[in-house]
Amino acid sequence: MRRLFWLSVGAGTGVYVTHRVKRRVERVARSLSPEGVAARAVATGKGTGERLRHFAADVRTGMQAREEELREAVRMDQAPPDAELPGLRGSRPRRVLKARYTIIDDDKDGH
Repeated sequence: MRRLFWLSVGAGTGVYVTHRVKRRVERVARSLSPEGVAARAVATGKGTGERLRHFAADVRTGMQAREEELREAVRMDQAPPDAELPGLRGSRPRRVLKARYTIIDDDKDGH
């Protein structure tokens, strides 16, 4: 009786495992078929399009922020500095580029 029980348990387990493996193989074969590959490509393309839209929005936001920084630097550049630098004549016009910390003399001819 015991032998018959274990034989039936073994046969049942074999049938179950065979069925599960067959289903897994069919699923993999379907995913590798041309239709499965096309479906996966479409799903990936939809996700990629959404990620690209988010990336473009982030780039636009960053561009606007950087443009505002540059505009502010130009506005700061157009106002003369408050303090005179030592070694330069006090009457010479000059401007300070805040973005580069460079002094540019407007008197280019040496007059």
